[in-house]
Amino acid sequence: MRGRLRVYLGAAPGVGKTYAMLGEGRRALERGRDVVVGLVETHGRARTAALLEGMEVVPRRTLVHRGATFTELDVDAVIARAPKVALIDELAHTNVPGSKNVKRWQDIDEILDAGIDVISTVNIQHLESVNDVVQEITGVPQRETVPDEVVRRADQIELVDMSPEALRRRMAHGNVYAPEKVSAALSNYFRVGNLTALRELALLWVAGRVDDQLDRYRADHGIATTWETRERVVVALTGGPEGDTLVRRAARIAARTKGADLLAVHVTSADGLAGADPANLARQRTLVESMGGTYHQVVGDDVPRALLDFARGVNATQLVLGASRRGRFAQILSRGVGVETTARSGSIDVHLVTHEEAKKGRGRPERSRAALTRKRRLTGWAVAATGMPMLTAALVPFRDVLRLPSEILLFLCLVVGVALVGGMWPAIVAAVGGSLLLNWFFTPPVGRLTIADPENLLALIVFVLVAAAVSTIVDVAARRTREAARARADAEVLSTLAGHVLRGEAALSSLLGRLRETFALDSVTLLERLREPTPDDQSEPGAWRIIATTGQTPCTSPAVADTDVKIDDRLVLAARGRLLDASDRRVLEAFAAEAAVALRQERLQAEAEQARPLAEADRMRTALLAAVSHDLRTPLAAAKAAVESLRSQDVDWSPQDRDELLDTAHESLARLERLVENLLDMSRLQAGVLGLSLQPVALEEVVPRAIDDLGDLRDRIEGDISIDLPEIVADPALLERVLVNLMTNAVRHSPPGRKVLVTGSRHDDDVEIRVVDRGPGIPPEDHERVFLPFQRLGDRDNDTGVGLGLALSRGLTEAMGGTLVPEETPGGGLTMIVSMPVHSGAVTA
Repeated sequence: MRGRLRVYLGAAPGVGKTYAMLGEGRRALERGRDVVVGLVETHGRARTAALLEGMEVVPRRTLVHRGATFTELDVDAVIARAPKVALIDELAHTNVPGSKNVKRWQDIDEILDAGIDVISTVNIQHLESVNDVVQEITGVPQRETVPDEVVRRADQIELVDMSPEALRRRMAHGNVYAPEKVSAALSNYFRVGNLTALRELALLWVAGRVDDQLDRYRADHGIATTWETRERVVVALTGGPEGDTLVRRAARIAARTKGADLLAVHVTSADGLAGADPANLARQRTLVESMGGTYHQVVGDDVPRALLDFARGVNATQLVLGASRRGRFAQILSRGVGVETTARSGSIDVHLVTHEEAKKGRGRPERSRAALTRKRRLTGWAVAATGMPMLTAALVPFRDVLRLPSEILLFLCLVVGVALVGGMWPAIVAAVGGSLLLNWFFTPPVGRLTIADPENLLALIVFVLVAAAVSTIVDVAARRTREAARARADAEVLSTLAGHVLRGEAALSSLLGRLRETFALDSVTLLERLREPTPDDQSEPGAWRIIATTGQTPCTSPAVADTDVKIDDRLVLAARGRLLDASDRRVLEAFAAEAAVALRQERLQAEAEQARPLAEADRMRTALLAAVSHDLRTPLAAAKAAVESLRSQDVDWSPQDRDELLDTAHESLARLERLVENLLDMSRLQAGVLGLSLQPVALEEVVPRAIDDLGDLRDRIEGDISIDLPEIVADPALLERVLVNLMTNAVRHSPPGRKVLVTGSRHDDDVEIRVVDRGPGIPPEDHERVFLPFQRLGDRDNDTGVGLGLALSRGLTEAMGGTLVPEETPGGGLTMIVSMPVHSGAVTA
């Protein structure tokens, strides 16, 4: 039997997930359950560590990776111990290479399969579905993620909640991070805005999971009634012009309750031939989505039942319908959708909203053509006009041989033939004419329109009724066939339209081109009004601006178009080439609605592109302020303390102490100078105004100078530069700074006792300078991330500098015409490769 998984979910580190997990473990121990600690990270928090005292801890597994020692969860040891409950922290953790599984949640899966209950923890930022959102909010990418389904499968999820202010107080008191890290954390990741957004994400995610559990419970127990756990407003759309009013009314109803959902639904008949206007539905769908709602379409012949089934399926609390558009007489014959839905609604509140279209009647659907072609209808009239006399003439000689029923059947066959050829009205006229001919020529007394035998009268009446019924059925079948073909063609056009827009890079121009091809038009133009509407601006080109056009001779105003569709108060789609009939116009309106959406998307994208540099500048500014806070404060504080100590009259400093204080002040000010230089150079690089002095440079001269600039770190560098290497084209001072930054970074990450190797070699027309270290290295997926300004691998603390070195090094290298790329050092570590062009003659600065 598989074990049960319980997950404590938090909005951010420090809210108390591990503390809550250990508290539950201790309570389980007190109840007599066998509980062990598989793996718990206390992060140096005393209160969390105190809860571990007295609990059985399964020893961790030790792994060596790239010369460093790590400990991980020992899955086999936990399974061999076979407790009832195992406490395993950090569900989203990525295991060290060489572990049994790649991710810790896979380890936990194995333990659950062994029948052991597991209690674990995870933060909202580690869930795969919200990972990108969290990065947008905090600016910090999360490489460790867990699929949402893993957490959703948990038997119990408990949210560990804490207000942002309370969490920041915990951090300020030193209950989360070490004191030296608190200031940086509070000003970066743990800002009030970040924590509030993360908290809302966690609450919404848990609420969604609760909704899923509730839906499953209601389905498992066959509960069809609505449970009003959350307001859900469903608005029914028919595709009529009143839909906009209904959507806005439903949105206002939903807005009265915080967190209410808005859903729009359209019921399509099973045959797919409902008279809904696709343009209206497309516009109303856009309107619903712009108000934060969702659009749905269901199939059903019984509209009230389909609406209520959908409403109950989504656990809706309110249903918004439009007042009936049918006339009074039609309402007498049938109660209508609104009344019928209200009668069956049960616990769902139904709102019948009045609108301008109420009681105006639905009207008959527009038909630009009859069910049959004009040629077939003329042929039917011709067959009726000539066939009846000819059949009569052919049967008159045999009226003494044939009886009336046989003659009626022959006339009926002719009427059916007329119906098949020409439709209903020629066939009905033929049936009436045939009954008169039968009465005159074949019904006693012959030659008169009277009928002596009542049975003959009944036969003639039946003949007319059957002929009329057959004619009507044939006509309806032909009409439905034509409508089905038309609906299928429209659906294919709209489907192709949607796919074309989704696949196309330039959605608007692609859309107009598709429209012109579909209807064989000369040109299609999207016009935008430049000023407030006036009565005569339809024909004034100066009042309109062409947004997009395709084809020849674009329309400069709606008046010169053969067909125009008003999208809204400012946009008009104008087509030139031929007049479109009513059925084509409906598809054209759907194209127009999609064109408006495409235009809006293009403009939003353009606005986003314009805002991106500002956002990037703001992000850089924010990152700069956060990153340099420590780097400026530390050397300033050290220099200030040294100077104040020297100025103090209370202490008699010895010459040695005075020299040490002066050295401290000098080193701190030098560190500040390097930081300011890096910042200034980075700003010049981004502004494109960095001055260069390109000239032939010999590596055997630049590399030793760069090593000497390292000061006390020079002894940890081993240079191997051949004097046979050709000269390269570079700025000597900038190249020296690049090498100093790279070597400093390599020394910082190299293990003690291991030197950093600097080599040079020629490859075709470039010379490669390699800075090789034997440190922990960088995963390949992070190779580019280390070159981002104000970023350090891991972002663990602020003790390792502002994070400009590699970004500045790459920028300076590329400014000189070279490249800087990382690669893994064979056997472990990282190699930075600077490629510079070989000097071949003239140099252009």
